[in-house]
Amino acid sequence: MSTPDPRSGRIPLLIVGGGIGGLAAALAIARTGRSVHLIEQAAEFAEIGAGLQIGANATRVLDRLGVLEAAESVAVHPEQAVMRDATTGEKLTGLTLGATYRRRYGFPYLVMHRGDLLQILLDACNADPLITLENNRHVTGCRLETGGVAVTCADGQVYRAGLVVGADGLRSTLRTLFADDEPVCSGYVAYRGTVPIEEVETGVEGNDVMLWIGPRLHLMQYPVRVGALYNQVAVFHSKTFAAGGEWGTPEELDEMFAPTVEAVRLSAASVSRIRHWPLYDREPLGSFVRGRAVLLGDAAHPMLQVLGQGACQALEDAVVLADELAANPENVEKALAAYEQARLPRTTRCQRVARPWADIWHLTDPLALALRNRIFRTRADDDFSDVDWLYAELPA
Repeated sequence: MSTPDPRSGRIPLLIVGGGIGGLAAALAIARTGRSVHLIEQAAEFAEIGAGLQIGANATRVLDRLGVLEAAESVAVHPEQAVMRDATTGEKLTGLTLGATYRRRYGFPYLVMHRGDLLQILLDACNADPLITLENNRHVTGCRLETGGVAVTCADGQVYRAGLVVGADGLRSTLRTLFADDEPVCSGYVAYRGTVPIEEVETGVEGNDVMLWIGPRLHLMQYPVRVGALYNQVAVFHSKTFAAGGEWGTPEELDEMFAPTVEAVRLSAASVSRIRHWPLYDREPLGSFVRGRAVLLGDAAHPMLQVLGQGACQALEDAVVLADELAANPENVEKALAAYEQARLPRTTRCQRVARPWADIWHLTDPLALALRNRIFRTRADDDFSDVDWLYAELPA
């Protein structure tokens, strides 16, 4: 366990949550010479889900943390992202992701297994003597105190820290210090998983990231683990969601994807049915800082997955927070204010862009569909003007 400050009896810095954002924050902060204590609810560190897209804005962070080489060794470097109409198979648009992308942004675009990235970050944290990791710590409450925060666990243990970083995900306990809000359900549900690539019946196009969009549905596909596995995510709007009760069933999945082209229909039929995930976000917060508590990742700004930026923005949060704490070692309040100023507008933009972008993918009106498809067809694959704001290096 981290050594408490002898004057205050508090742990200097506590991170709640051991997902990608929490581990990255621990690593980034420890790299500046600060000791970090991280607590995680689960008995073991593990990521829910399968595939993960990591744009240049996040591979830039992995490079800073010293783990990019390890990530690239188990990832796939896609040459392009391709968007197709799920009902006709027609290519609508694309984005070059290979050498041209890397020259423009300085870092690569990767796709990889979420568990692989988590393990890489975990290994780096375990190797750092300034980081203490603790599992089986189910946080049930938190309160602000003079000069710190008290965090209470289910077994009654109380952690008192001079600074607490809430990286505890969509249903964050730390977020209750900031807002009395609830996650917003989109009515969409995702079935996702990986299969050995040799078992994929159709639709594999090299290392491409494939996106098929259709009325109230989409299918995302790409290889992971150096091409050994194929990640597939089938998403659709449940007709029974508004009625309550059971919704997003496998039968509904098959029904929704029945009108799609064969490649999409077969892929959706092969996606794991063991579990499904309703898709949530939250309304943007007005602040990420309250007293000596600060939020990052999904605890701060959960967003719909259509931008592929959830984990990427958490990684950005991690290094910005570490930088500001290092720049203001004797003034935590100033550091947290600078972190919020840097991160709140950008992540709010991501949240606000993701919702209408999902609506555009899932249009149902024939006239709107025709107009959307016509607009998409007019852009070149190497036109980065719409995504520079996501991937370009941020101002210092």
